Amino acid sequence: MPELPEVEAARRAIEENCLGKKIKRAIIANDSKVIEGVSSVDFESALLGKTIVSAHRKGKNLWLHLDSPPFPSFQFGMAGAIYIKGVAVTKYKRSAVKDNDEWPSKYSKFFVELDDGLELSFTDKRRFARVRLLKDPTSVPPISELGPDALFEPMTINEFTDSLSKKKIGIKALLLDQSYISGIGNWIADEVLYQARIHPLQICSSLSKENCATLHNCIKEVIQYAVEVDADCKRFPCDWLFHFRWGKKSGKIKGKIPLMKLIIMLKKLFLQVIEKAVEVGADSSQFPSNWIFHSREKKPGKAFVDGKKIDFINAGGRTSAYVPELQKLSGTVATKAAGKPRKQASKKKGGDEAEDNDDDEDGVGDEPTNEEEESTKITKPKKGGNPRGRGRKPPMKRKAKESDDDDDDDDSGGNNDGSSEEDDEDLTEKDRKVKTNTSNKQVKTVKTSKRPVSSQDGKKPKRASS
Repeated sequence: MPELPEVEAARRAIEENCLGKKIKRAIIANDSKVIEGVSSVDFESALLGKTIVSAHRKGKNLWLHLDSPPFPSFQFGMAGAIYIKGVAVTKYKRSAVKDNDEWPSKYSKFFVELDDGLELSFTDKRRFARVRLLKDPTSVPPISELGPDALFEPMTINEFTDSLSKKKIGIKALLLDQSYISGIGNWIADEVLYQARIHPLQICSSLSKENCATLHNCIKEVIQYAVEVDADCKRFPCDWLFHFRWGKKSGKIKGKIPLMKLIIMLKKLFLQVIEKAVEVGADSSQFPSNWIFHSREKKPGKAFVDGKKIDFINAGGRTSAYVPELQKLSGTVATKAAGKPRKQASKKKGGDEAEDNDDDEDGVGDEPTNEEEESTKITKPKKGGNPRGRGRKPPMKRKAKESDDDDDDDDSGGNNDGSSEEDDEDLTEKDRKVKTNTSNKQVKTVKTSKRPVSSQDGKKPKRASS
C-alpha cells in the first residue's frame, strides 16, 4: 500500500500546485464504503467555494485545510492515489490507474476542479481507502491514534532504544504498528530491517544497543531518501531490497524489469564500477569484497541482492522479505525457530487488516498448492464387489486444471464429486464389461449382440451390455 514517501509526494504536489485556489466544481463518488459518514451530495456542497489553504500529512494519512471547516481527509488504503491533471505525481508501485486512462478515472472517489482550471482526483480501484469530511481530522481516529510521524517527529536514538527494550514482540510487527511509529508500511519495514541486518521475527527486547542504533539510522536514511526523490522507485539505490521483493517466491524474481528502469540501474552501476576501479588504480586486491570479480569462477547462486538469496516469511501478519544469510535470528527466538518447521508466507485476503499485504496489491496470484497439483488414480472396485451396483462412487481427486470445471458441475446440480449421474452410469457399464471380459478370459472388448451365446452349463447367458 502507499506508505509515507508516496503520501508525502502527493502532499507536496498539492502544496506546490493547489494552494490559494478556490474549488468551483466537485464530484464525490456514491460509494459508502470509501466515502465514510457523509452523503456525496453533502460532501460536494461542503467543498464548493472553499479555498485550499494547506495540505497536511501524518503517517499514511493526508488532509486538506480549507479556509473553513469541515476538511476532506484521505486514508490511502491499498491502492489510493492522488492525481493532478497535467502534473506528474508519484503513485504507489502497484497503483491500478494508468496515466492514459480516461479522466477523471472511473475509479475516482474525490474530484475537484479549481478556479484556474486545474483538476485534482483521488482514485481507489480496490476500495480499501477511506475519504472523510471532518471538522478537525487530528482530533478523531485514525489520525488521533497515530504514533509520532517517522519523518516529521522521529524518536531520538535513546528514546528508540529504550522503547524497544520494553517490547516483547517481533521487530517487524512493531514497525508496522502505526500507534508506535506512523508511516512505516510493509516495504519500508522490509527495507530497513534488511539494511540493518535484523531478522523480521527478532524480539525487540533482545536487540543490542548497536542493533537499535543501526536500525534507527536505517529508518531515517531510507525514509529521507525516498522522500527526496518523491517516492520515485526508479531512483531508489540499485542495491535496495525494494527492487527485488515483489515476486513473493523465495529465490525468484517476478516478471521482467522495465526497460527504462534496467537502463538506469545499469548506467549507475557501470559508472560506480568504473569510478571505483580507476580510484584504486585497477588493483583487483582493492576491489570491494562484494564484487563478483572475486568469485566469478564459482557457480552462480539463486540470489538477487549482492549474490544472496531473498526469502519470504510471515512476520507481523505480513509477507516479509529478508536475506537469511545477513538477517539471522539470535537468542531464544533462534532456538525456538530451529525446532519448528518452516511455514510459507500467509496468503490471507480481504479485510482492513490485510490492507498492507503486498501480495495484495498489489497483482501477484497465489501459487497452486501441492494438493491441487496432485491427481490420484480411480480406485478399482474391490474383489467380489457388485459391479452392477448403482451406488455413488467415492469422490475422485482431479488435477488443479480441472477444478474450474468441477465447480461448474456443482452449480448445475451434479454430484458432490463434480460428476453427474450419467457419468456414474458410464462407469458402471465399463465395470460390467471389464467383469465380463475377466470371467470369460476374452481379450477383445465385449460388443453388443442380439444373438444369445451358448454356455457350458446350459444356462441362458445374459445379453452383453450396450
